[in-house]
This record gives sequence, C-alpha cells and structure tokens, in this order.
Amino acid sequence: MASSVLGNVTMGYQPLWNQWRQRCGVRLWVDPINGQAVDARHLLDALQELWPASAEVQLLSVRSPVLLGDLLEHTPPGGMWLEVPDAWLDDAALTGLVRQAHARSKRMVWSGELSRASRAEVQGCFHKTLRTLGPEEALRALRAALRRTQDGGSGVAGVVPSPMVAGAIYEGLASQALVEHALDHQAVWAVAGWPTEEMLYGYRYRQIQPARQVMRDLVQAIDADESVEALERRMGEEPLLMYRFLRYANSAALALRNEVGSVRQGLMNLGYSRLRAWLMEQMPHASGDANLQPIRAGMVLRARIMERLADAGAEEDLRREVFLCGIFSQVDLLLGDNLGAALHRLPLPGRVASAVLGNTGPYAPWLEVARALEGSSTKVIREVCKAHDMPTDQVNRALLRSLATQA
Repeated sequence: MASSVLGNVTMGYQPLWNQWRQRCGVRLWVDPINGQAVDARHLLDALQELWPASAEVQLLSVRSPVLLGDLLEHTPPGGMWLEVPDAWLDDAALTGLVRQAHARSKRMVWSGELSRASRAEVQGCFHKTLRTLGPEEALRALRAALRRTQDGGSGVAGVVPSPMVAGAIYEGLASQALVEHALDHQAVWAVAGWPTEEMLYGYRYRQIQPARQVMRDLVQAIDADESVEALERRMGEEPLLMYRFLRYANSAALALRNEVGSVRQGLMNLGYSRLRAWLMEQMPHASGDANLQPIRAGMVLRARIMERLADAGAEEDLRREVFLCGIFSQVDLLLGDNLGAALHRLPLPGRVASAVLGNTGPYAPWLEVARALEGSSTKVIREVCKAHDMPTDQVNRALLRSLATQA
C-alpha cells in the first residue's frame, strides 16, 4: 500500500537551517499527480514508515487544498507539521478544519507574505509561521542589520526596527546579510533554503578551505583506530576534503604505483599514519565558516540521494562511484574553478566524468533526478522522472530514506 500511494504523488524538498547552520527540518513538497485523489491515511503511513519519529521536523507543503484538508483530519498530534497557505484560508471549510486540527494539538505552519494581516478566525491556531519578505520588508531588515553593524552589535537601533519575528521561519532570503540578521540577531527558528551564490561571493578572491571540525573528527577517528569504512564515511561529509585527498593520493610526491580513483582505495594505500600527518598539515588552514556548512551538506545530500536511486542490490564499488558522481557534480562551487578542469585533475572513472560533464552514461539519470528534487517545481521533477523511466514511488522512497538518514 505504501508503494502504491507514493506512486500517486510527486515529492521534492527544501532544507530548513537553524542558527547553528545545521539542518533542523525539511520542507517536503507533496503534489498529487494529475490532480488524482490520494488516500491521506495511507500517505501518512508511508511517510511514518520511512521517516522515523526521532528524525528532524518534517514540514509537509501540500500542493492540493483537498489533500491538505484530508491530512488535517487524519494526521495525529505530535507528528509531522502541515503548512497552510494563507490564500487557502479563504475557504471556510478549510478554515474549519484548521480550527479542529488545532483543538487536537496538531502542529500547523501558516505561510504567506509578511504584510498579510492575520485572520481573526484562525489566530492562535498555528505553531509557527513561514514568512516571505516583500521588497519593502527586505529593505527594512537590511537597514536594521546595517544599523546594528554600525552600532557595533549593541542592538541600539530603535529608529530602524527589524520586521523579522523571533521564532518564525523565513524563505527567499537572498543575501548573506539577511540570513545572518535573521539567524544571528532576530532569533528566527529557521530559514528555508540557502543563498549559496551570495555566501560564496565573499570567497571570490580567496580560497575556501575544508571544514576544521570534519578534519578534527577524522584525526580522532584515526587515533581511535576506527575502520576504513568509518573514515570513508567521515571524509564523505566534506566534499572539498575528498577532492584534495584524491589529489594528494595521486600526487607525484607519494609515487604510488597505481592511480587512486576512490577515497577507500586512497585510505588503504596511504595508511593511517600518513593520512594523519597530511590532515595535521592541513589543519592550520582549515575553515570555521559556519555559512559554508549548508552548502557542503547540500552537496552530500545530493550524493546520498543518488546512492539511494541506484539499485539497492548494486555492488559497493558501484555505490561509491555514484556517490563520487553526486559529490563532485558541484565541487566547483567550493574550488572556485572550472568543473571540467577540476575533474580532469583526478583519475575518476569515465562514468563519473560522463555524467557530470556530459550528462551521459549510466549515472546521468540519477544525477538529473537528484538535481530536480532540489527545486520547487514538482512539474519538472515529474518530467525528469518520466524522461528516464524512473518510477515515482521508487524516487520518493529514495528521497525519504536519504532525508531520514541524513537527519
């Protein structure tokens, strides 16, 4: 039953990031295919099966008022959150369902523009609000952030109050200044999405370095004599470190007999002592910039989704190649270099380079689907899945398992 109901909806996702730049939840797009009826109870059963209660917040952003109404009736208290768009509250029947759900302690999130007045009939029904800043509100927030900077962070900026509300969720924040103002100074609960290009703009004249915490964790893992598999998983959390490690493992200085095309092969060839020494050499230059963490995490999540999309019975070596394909499909963001030039410096399997650079070969469909899932257009997701003859329920299961595992 879970498989059949997951085949009736298109899903996509948007991470929610907290003040520590850690993922605290996921906004999950849910769109019935061709407007067909979806059994809300069976959908909830499928989601709960694949998304454990211990995982982070799951905010369902449903694209159908009918399905939202059914979910409001059947979703148990304390489980996943439901997003309720302000425009849909013009429907008196849906408004009534919202009030009933609130009486049952169901957690709901109102979404809409900041300028919209709250509706008296549902005031107090929502656990949180998901807000979009209009141009005027964004300008006011930027002015408040600038005044705070000019005041040395004292917060004495009464003449320019910020429109941002503590405890809310904000989407569409297009600049580093707005994100930092929201998370660091206005105590918002989370921001939906991340302005990657804006965050990387400050590095246009300087080199990004691997994350210090990941390197420390690797050194501690080596000292604890953890397995090669454990070290491989840890290094897999830092795309830039993976890239530099493979460059190092294939450098003339090591004079290894065979080319190293995977992290596992490199770890086994180098040994723990040499790896530790290399990490310690890199440590003084490592990065502590928290704003880069969502970018790294997004790259890793794409790779994990690709792994899940690959046949579950695939050999481990194949899964490693698929993971490399996902990770290195965006490594140019952190390198500040041309993607083709960057990948040609590594002896990567031809299938990886073909998918990333030419969108061809056996891994290309998984990469294209993983990319589509990152967007908000469920129409595009459906079209890409159809183009590659990839069953919708298979894609949705891969997505949900990847998100739950990464939580």
